[in-house]
Amino acid sequence: MTRLIRIAGAVLGAVVGIQLVDEIVQLWTGLRPFRVPLLVSGFLLGAMLASLLAVWFWTWFERVMGWVLGRLSHFSLRDVVLGAAGLAIGLVLAFLIGFPLSRIPGIGTYLALAAALCFGYLGFHVAMQRREEVSGSLPRLDRSGRGAPGKGRSIPKVLDTSVIIDGRVADVVKSGFLEGPLVLPRSVLGELQRIADSSDTLRRNRGRRGLDILQRLQKELQAVQIMDDQEATGADVDGGLVALARDLHGWIVTNDFNLNKVAELQGIRVLNINELSQSLRPVVLPGEELSVHLVKDGKEAGQGIGYLEDGTMVVVEGGKKFIGETLDVVVTSVLQTVAGRMIFGKPKDSQQTATERGASERR
Repeated sequence: MTRLIRIAGAVLGAVVGIQLVDEIVQLWTGLRPFRVPLLVSGFLLGAMLASLLAVWFWTWFERVMGWVLGRLSHFSLRDVVLGAAGLAIGLVLAFLIGFPLSRIPGIGTYLALAAALCFGYLGFHVAMQRREEVSGSLPRLDRSGRGAPGKGRSIPKVLDTSVIIDGRVADVVKSGFLEGPLVLPRSVLGELQRIADSSDTLRRNRGRRGLDILQRLQKELQAVQIMDDQEATGADVDGGLVALARDLHGWIVTNDFNLNKVAELQGIRVLNINELSQSLRPVVLPGEELSVHLVKDGKEAGQGIGYLEDGTMVVVEGGKKFIGETLDVVVTSVLQTVAGRMIFGKPKDSQQTATERGASERR
């Protein structure tokens, strides 16, 4: 392989050497009597230099291509296609502008090349920075021909401040139950920064937690895309979220009850992490057994209070004397309230004792 690279480099170097010498001879007429020896010298010198540098150049080329492929592996096929389209548009503009520039004597060719590099670069990066707006503006057709998100198409999810501070969205995304792209409006990022800079300790900690969650989403999952919304026009944050979701044909991810209702009234689908958490809580029926750690006494005499891992309150009759211990409890009833679910139960030992007492009385 090395030998083939050196041979190819020598051939290319020889051709370039002959062309350079011929250009020099054309510029300096005094060298024309020595044209043949100079061409031979350019041929030999170009072949020797190119054969020596060919292996180094090929190694550098492989490293550059490996780096490019590594970067492209982080982009979806949609992003690659949009980037290529932006590059093509930039090159077309460069051709239109560079054609008259190329007519300028001396530097015209270099100006045309610079125009191609500049406009190609700008076209690619503008397409990548605005890929969500571009993909959101494209027609989305289902099989019936009506505008709708197609099956398998990634729908943008617009993140709200409350769901970022809550933090559970990072685990939901990491588990694969929430697909991207995750869109972060610039107004939400600004609100998080203001909360993190607050003089109130609690608000400051909440803001910093939200920024840490964003950093985790971006660093571990490369899932967050920052986009401009209507903050610059003076609109409130919730209004900007709704407008951005409408423009992108996306959904809003939030824990805010009011934003949930406002978005649904405007026909925008909302994913509420609190509702997801409620729906994932295990169903508990009377007669089942639970293991719960009792942490405090209840409102009624003799009651002990404990909590399940999902935060559900468990009220244990006669559990006050077991506070600070982990107790096996038999569920007696389940009460669903506005604030959440409450489970009532009795210690398993007392339940077994009552059962044995009833059996002896029947005898």
